[in-house]
Amino acid sequence: MSTKKGQEAEEKAARHLRWHGYTMLDRNARGGRGELDIVARKADVLAFVEVKRRPRREDGLLAVHADKQTRLRSAATAWLARHPELTQLQCRFDLIIITPGKLIPRIEHLRDVFR
Repeated sequence: MSTKKGQEAEEKAARHLRWHGYTMLDRNARGGRGELDIVARKADVLAFVEVKRRPRREDGLLAVHADKQTRLRSAATAWLARHPELTQLQCRFDLIIITPGKLIPRIEHLRDVFR
């Protein structure tokens, strides 16, 4: 994410993940045909996390369309090629959607959103 609001959303997502026991391994990792917002690990799971800040939850879901999924898979493959020591972990693609709340933003972590 390149905008200030996007960077703030990624930082909120990273804090949320750390709070839930994930270790941040990489941020804004470019490779293949895409970019990975966050690469995080929890136990034997390696999560490639896409972060979307949207006015509505549905908008965040729609933003991870087929072409975006292809680019994320390409970026994840390139990332794993640079980190062969982690290829034995279970890999998944997660989505964090940040939407406005009454007092604070709502953070929703969806696990294994596509394969």
